[in-house]
Amino acid sequence: MPPHKLKVAIIGPGNIGTDLMIKVMRNSQHLEMGAMVGVDPKSDGLARAERLGIATTAEGIEGLLRLDVFEDIDIVFDATSASAHKHHNALLQAHGVQVIDLTPAAIGPYVIPAINLEAENASNMNMVTCGGQATIPMVAAVSRVAKVHYAEIVASISSKSAGPGTRANIDEFTETTKAAIEKLGGAERGKAIIVLNPAEPPLIMRDSVFVLSELADQALVEASIEKMVAAVKAYVPGYRLKQRVQFDVIAPEHPLNVPRLGPRHGLKTSVYLEVEGAAHYLPSYAGNLDIMTSAALACGDMMAQRRIASGIARGLKETT
Repeated sequence: MPPHKLKVAIIGPGNIGTDLMIKVMRNSQHLEMGAMVGVDPKSDGLARAERLGIATTAEGIEGLLRLDVFEDIDIVFDATSASAHKHHNALLQAHGVQVIDLTPAAIGPYVIPAINLEAENASNMNMVTCGGQATIPMVAAVSRVAKVHYAEIVASISSKSAGPGTRANIDEFTETTKAAIEKLGGAERGKAIIVLNPAEPPLIMRDSVFVLSELADQALVEASIEKMVAAVKAYVPGYRLKQRVQFDVIAPEHPLNVPRLGPRHGLKTSVYLEVEGAAHYLPSYAGNLDIMTSAALACGDMMAQRRIASGIARGLKETT
């Protein structure tokens, strides 16, 4: 029997939404584009979608509901803002549509494919943030070897790769990423920082991860991190360690003071990453786009498989 593909819509034709559209068309195993949704008739993303023969609307979520193709849409990716997502999700859930949230709204469970994609099956799946997708797998890798007291991540991205949606969600970025560091990374306490780097020429996405855990075998920690890097790289080819993992032993007599936890000693693990984008929409320096949309695509393909297998797909279509 020919493989099945389900139609998807993307709300938000900005940098992330446009890059995701191209990935769906080029790389998806179980998805095909059904509609691109925005609010600005002059949007470049809407114009690109229209040129590619995809149904478009500049009337937002209400416009999507009025499109003829909507009855065949099974999955909607929301790449707008945390504030708008609550409204979008309520309308889509009423129609039995699977929602994949690329905003920091965090209505559904946090999902990072390398950590917990197969374990989650909710009608709304939250993709955390670009910085979270890049760094939390490293925290989880340490957590699999030793109890993590504290984890701090710093995500540095090119200012040119940060669109209006990213800029409008900075506060939500830090709060959502922090919460996911604790929920998915296994840290007692987490902290997230994002840096928009205005350098010219634009710099590739760089991420620093600092983890304070109980003492553990450094070789085991390093092996766990390398295994996790390979898992992320399977769906984000440009993901890599910038240099070898670094360790420092924090002695009991010279502990670090962790806010709200107090003095802690053990093993400090420092991980330095870079993420090179696939250059589907923006140049390769925009690794923050690439890791977010690649993770969302992996999630969408998995959810499509589940909807097909369960027989609940709204617009099941055979393709060759």
